[in-house]
Order: sequence, then structure tokens, then C-alpha cells
Amino acid sequence: MQLVINTWGSFLKKKDQCFFVKNDEKMFEVSADKVDSILITTSATITTDAIQFAVEKNIDIIFLDKFGDPYGRVWHSKLGSTTLIRRRQLEAENSIVGFNLARKWISIKIDNQIDFLKELKKNRPGSKDYLDVSLQKLEQLNLSLKDMKGSLQFRRGSIMGIEGMASQTYFDAISEIMPEQWKFKGRSRDPARDAFNCLLNFGYGILYSQVERACIIAGLDPYVGLLHTDNYNKKSFVFDLIEIFRTYVDKTVVFLFSKRQVSAKLFDSIPGGLYLNKEGKALLIGAFNETFDKEIQYRGRNVKIRNTIPLECHRIANNFIKGEHPK
Repeated sequence: MQLVINTWGSFLKKKDQCFFVKNDEKMFEVSADKVDSILITTSATITTDAIQFAVEKNIDIIFLDKFGDPYGRVWHSKLGSTTLIRRRQLEAENSIVGFNLARKWISIKIDNQIDFLKELKKNRPGSKDYLDVSLQKLEQLNLSLKDMKGSLQFRRGSIMGIEGMASQTYFDAISEIMPEQWKFKGRSRDPARDAFNCLLNFGYGILYSQVERACIIAGLDPYVGLLHTDNYNKKSFVFDLIEIFRTYVDKTVVFLFSKRQVSAKLFDSIPGGLYLNKEGKALLIGAFNETFDKEIQYRGRNVKIRNTIPLECHRIANNFIKGEHPK
């Protein structure tokens, strides 16, 4: 489970083999054996004993800002695995392996977007024609991507161009099926201009922290990207890999609106946009965990969605070691 500290002024310490949490509303204990990670989304106090205990138990502590972006984490100082993985990861950019991986990740993302729009179309006959046009565009873009040849050095811009056009088409389609009150115009970040993007950005932030954790455990270098270029202090590989999991967050947010669980009281206004308040974060984090605890078919077996992330990272790392092309 993920232990979430979401109440301002909370206090976290170690007590025997448990984490003890106290705030103005309640106090409780959680066995460390039940905790995978600790997510802190507000001002809180944590003791050094609790930090050391988490490190010893291989539990990472993640800090999110008010927009849901991870700005820090506490993690053990050991490498996730052999340095051969990182060496092969560096080499991949200049080989067919890197090109195939980058192209495949975006193709999977578009496939997931297509599947979700098809799912939405079933119960929205009034939007069928619009969604059909959007689906046709996405399928054409994905076909162009799958047919693409060349190297990552010369095709990176083309891959990202297709991804950008697909995302615009996809989010325009989602806005079309939203209730009139909640329609939005494209993606917006830091701050979000509307409620949909506000929820989506925070959800992506939680997902980002899980992908980064899975990369570290698998021995992949979060900073050595393939599709996303290397920028100072940017975890480019996490931005690469998160693409294939984003749709699970999209579904979570859309279904919150579909179930009429979203209201204006979940958001606070700031200059230029909105951010999630305590109630909004609690709703989204609960829905996020519910989604990621569902089981799906992953390579022939039933696996929780959250567990497919480390499994995929380990598969990529193993392929790097073996020098195999992605399949």
C-alpha cells in the first residue's frame, strides 16, 4: 500500500515496527510490512528515525508539490543493479534498439488512447460521429509511426511530432464527451487552467514517482532518456517510459467526472489557474489507487496495474543486458 500524508501539520515517526501518523484529525499506526511507499503532499514533520526505518525497509519517501509534481524523494544510496544496464542504456540511443523502443512506447500510448476512446464511445451515442473521426485520425497516425524507418537521431522529432498530434486529437475527443461545465481546451500545466487538467496533472505526478521508483529498482538510469533529450537535471528516461501508462490516469480522471464525484469545492484558485486542495487530493489519490490495484492481463498472467510498471522496467533492463531488440 501507499501511505499518504495529506493533512497539513501531520507528524510521522517510527514506533516499533510501524509508522505512526498523528495530526489534528486522527492518529494511527501502519505496519512497515504493508507499506510500499510514503507519499507526502503537504507540509508535514518526519523524524530521522522514520526516514532510516523506511530506507532499511526499502520504502521510498516521495514529496509532491501542490501541482502533483515530485520535487524530491528519500531513497537508499545503492545502485539498483549492475552498471552494465546503464552502459547498454547509454549505447541504445545510437542503435536500432533505442529507435525501436522509442517508437514502440509512443505506439503503445496511441493504442491505449484508441482503446479508451472506443470504450467511451459505447455509452455515448451522441458523440459517436466525433469520436469516430478522432479514432480514424489516431489510427492513421499510429500506422505512420509503425511504418517509420531510420534512426533515433534523425527520427526523434518525427516521433514526437506524431505523439503531439495524437495527444491533441485524443484530448479534444475527451473534452467533447465531458459535461458542458467541465469541457477544456487542450492540456495545461503549472498551473492547470481547468479542473480536468488539474486532476490529470496531479495524477501524472503520482504516476511519475512510481515509474521513477521502478526504474531505480530495475537498475535503469532515470536521467538517460531515448526519446526525450538530455536536459540538465531532467529525468528523461522516466518521461519516456511513463507514456505507456498515462492512459490509466486518464481513465481514472474521466470516470471521476462520469460518476459526478467532481465539484468546484475540490479546487482552490491561484493566479492563472487552479490547484487541488486537500479534499481534491484525497479523492484523486483514492481513485488512483483503486485503478492501479485492478488486475489486467500482462504477458499471459493476471497482474495488478501498479505491478506492471516494475515488471516492464525489469524486462527492459534484461533486454539491455542481453542486447536484444524490444518485442
